[in-house]
Amino acid sequence: MAIPTLRPIKLSMNSDKEIEHEVLLKKRAENIKSMFGSIVGVYDLLNALLSLNFDKSWRKFAVKVSDIKSDTKVLDVCTGTADLAISHSKSLNGNGLVVGSDYCHEMLKYGLPKIKKRHLEHKIKLVEADTLQLPFRDNSFEVSTVAFGIRNVSNLDEGIKEMKRVVEPNGKVVILEFSQPTNFLFKKIYFFYFTRILPMIGRLIAKSKVDAYSYLPQSVLAFPDRFSLKKKMELCGLKDVKFFARTLGIVTIHIGKKPANS
Repeated sequence: MAIPTLRPIKLSMNSDKEIEHEVLLKKRAENIKSMFGSIVGVYDLLNALLSLNFDKSWRKFAVKVSDIKSDTKVLDVCTGTADLAISHSKSLNGNGLVVGSDYCHEMLKYGLPKIKKRHLEHKIKLVEADTLQLPFRDNSFEVSTVAFGIRNVSNLDEGIKEMKRVVEPNGKVVILEFSQPTNFLFKKIYFFYFTRILPMIGRLIAKSKVDAYSYLPQSVLAFPDRFSLKKKMELCGLKDVKFFARTLGIVTIHIGKKPANS
């Protein structure tokens, strides 16, 4: 099945000040891209450590709430090594399609053999693309999803709006992301592991000069809480936004719908 039609790229008409801000955001994005590219070989293992090995069950739940049908067209942004795209594909038949997009070439390159190993080339297509400038026309998909990637997008609001733009009216936007645990005692224990133990393990395994696994806890702590993210999704034009906290609140899955008149 062909990838949904690409849209033409629009030239920026922003002011000099806005362009300068965009350049700064792009520079931060390039640093993050380079960082993830440097740890791609151990990314899946380290994510299992980050999630206490619950990541598979969380993705399974995200697929469930996405309500993927056999012929659904799904876009998975910030797809990384394609784990969520692979999970989505299990619900599809020959008419369904998952497009996994990511701006980190190394991640996609690592994810492709995983797709081929499972003989899923007919169900999953990978595209190198920035979530802030998705190269797809409006209303191209029925569902857009992201797992553990939206907090790395340099402009959260614009990232959500792009995910909304590319889904059809009444289409779903699903965000699976780390959040702060709800239980006070567990929160203390998990944050100690998260901010002290995990970065040390990450540095030993990744053997990289780029301290990605110090950045990851910092990015989670700086990310909006589940209630603030719900509000952001609503302000970005999504309706019926709800969320599900999982595993004592380590992660939260948010889901919203694009209005029928959009």
